[in-house]
Amino acid sequence: MSRAALLVLADGRFPAGGHAHSGGAEEAVKAGRITGAASLEAFCRGRLHTVGLVGAALAAAAAAGADPVELDAAADARTPSPALRGAARRLGRQLMRAARAAWPSDELDALAGEFPKGAHQPVVLGVTARAAGLGAQDAAYCAAYESVSGPATAVVRLLSLDPFEATGVLARLAPELDLMVDRAVAAGRAVPGEGVDVLPAASGPLLEIGAEAHAGWPVRLFAS
Repeated sequence: MSRAALLVLADGRFPAGGHAHSGGAEEAVKAGRITGAASLEAFCRGRLHTVGLVGAALAAAAAAGADPVELDAAADARTPSPALRGAARRLGRQLMRAARAAWPSDELDALAGEFPKGAHQPVVLGVTARAAGLGAQDAAYCAAYESVSGPATAVVRLLSLDPFEATGVLARLAPELDLMVDRAVAAGRAVPGEGVDVLPAASGPLLEIGAEAHAGWPVRLFAS
């Protein structure tokens, strides 16, 4: 296993398309739910414990060898918002392009053939981790961290928030991220033997509602 591969996959400069998405932060800023570092931290904590946990578990399951087709269906069932399902598949398609260039593998090729328009991003992330020689925990950490780092970076642009404050938010969330990853990995590793029903189904209804509103905006800075 190459630990350097984890650094490449988790690097914000890896061309997987995440820079174009705010994880719901743009809508939350406009609605007044994010106004500074304290409210950003609350927003990111909510994402971590809901969509972050679900995404990390899906990624861990895919990295552990669970059927990606079944995982993609499970991801669909856990994403009520059509706008968020579309965003997840677009991100999955972009990640697939980058992953196949970085770590060519039969599994990635097969997944790309099964989902020409893109599988859910956490599923692609898990299969990518396998191709890179990484494990379930590595995939879960990438997914969980991405669930909070994306909104934090977006808010720096949306509110001209001091980037040092945004980084402080992420640092304070680190212990909770560790706990979420532990839960996600335990669930993900159980999927090959017990099925997708063991995966968490935590939800953030306000994120879903906000995503549908955001999708209808005629002008926006971020794709989601």
